[in-house]
Amino acid sequence: MKILHARVPLIVLTLVALSGAHAQVVLTLPGAVNRAVTQGADVTTARVNLQKAQANLRAVRADPASIMTTLTQAEQDVTAQAAALDAAKLGAAQAAVTGYLQTFEAALRVTLSGAQVALSERQLKIAQARLAARVATALDVSRAQNALSSDRQDLVSARGQLPVLEATLARILNVAGGTDLKLSAPPAAPKLSATLAALQTGLDKRMPSLVQAQRGLEDGLRAAQTGVREAYRAALDAQARVSIAQAAARTAQQNLTQSQARLKAGTAAAVEVQQAQLGAQQAQLGVQQAQNTVWRALAALSAASGVDVTGLNVLTATGPVN
Repeated sequence: MKILHARVPLIVLTLVALSGAHAQVVLTLPGAVNRAVTQGADVTTARVNLQKAQANLRAVRADPASIMTTLTQAEQDVTAQAAALDAAKLGAAQAAVTGYLQTFEAALRVTLSGAQVALSERQLKIAQARLAARVATALDVSRAQNALSSDRQDLVSARGQLPVLEATLARILNVAGGTDLKLSAPPAAPKLSATLAALQTGLDKRMPSLVQAQRGLEDGLRAAQTGVREAYRAALDAQARVSIAQAAARTAQQNLTQSQARLKAGTAAAVEVQQAQLGAQQAQLGVQQAQNTVWRALAALSAASGVDVTGLNVLTATGPVN
């Protein structure tokens, strides 16, 4: 899997034939969500169920012998199936967002782990040189070797996790197994503008379990409102943490700039710059993870409330945009 860091404003989802046996899929986060909510298995099933309910309602209305109870039941079934379809779309969107971001982060961790291994290899060479010059001990070399061994294992683990996550994402998006996925960097998540009160209002009309409830509606509604409140709080917290991560990244970048200046002036070693570079990479990963947490929180809030707050047009998507 390859990561595309360019910001792509439009949904991109193109299949490109390769000379080998596998196809290549270029994805953006909006494109992945669009595919999930229009072609996902659960969404397809829910759409078929709604169409059946609508056909049954038309038949009941056209039958002059139909009684009011039968008509009411048919209308309620259509309402319930429509709510189920929206819930399936929001659930598919949440799964796509989670799968996409997990895969994207995993690829970043492979890169970061590679940089950590390179730094540890350099530190081991320095320790060995210091031992040869009799300004370090064999214990120093042993510690450096152990650190390198640990970092190499972390890299192996990161590389091993990536194809598993990629395969999971392919299943979520209904993409053929073995497809080469290329993921663009996720765009910035939208600010949460909906109020908690607005998201809690009308839950009994949007959530399938409440629409179909005959008894215990009050308890179910109270539980659903609690779920929305918790998801809302999580989204606000996630948004606040982005600025904290960005501040840490700016500090790490400043440290790198200063280290590079000291190296140029002859007052710092190259390994210090390499350490600062790794620190800056780690801080940038922290920013990406914080932004990804916002996306996940918005997707979870959408699923909990039945209202799309992701800005990805989950409930109105009709098909992939190439």
